[in-house]
Amino acid sequence: MEKIEVVFPGKKKVDIKVENFIIKTDQSPKNGGDGSAPEPFDIFLSSIGACAGVYAKIFCDKRDLNTEGMKLIQEIAYNKEKKMLDKIDLNLYLNEDFPEKYKKAIAKSMDHCTVKRQLHPDIKVEINIIK
Repeated sequence: MEKIEVVFPGKKKVDIKVENFIIKTDQSPKNGGDGSAPEPFDIFLSSIGACAGVYAKIFCDKRDLNTEGMKLIQEIAYNKEKKMLDKIDLNLYLNEDFPEKYKKAIAKSMDHCTVKRQLHPDIKVEINIIK
């Protein structure tokens, strides 16, 4: 079993030790923190985009495709009544060099994101490829 150590350096700060890395978190000033680092929920959300992005990058690297100018924009929709995530859009913007024939395949590759697959099935995740 993997171990993750959580330490409390002061105020509303919480640091996570994962292997040789430290991930710093804090709360926003409105939540009593200093706003010196992302909140834990923001790190959770960003890990979905980062994971899908890694899959897109690996897809391109295996095919020697240029990734310059590509970017992934993640948009979040909340169900305000349930105070839960409702939908996540992962919008991958391709560069002009990206071959049309790989658009569906890169989306399928991103769909294998391990973090995304851990989400509750009620949370819709849509992958959009934009050129």
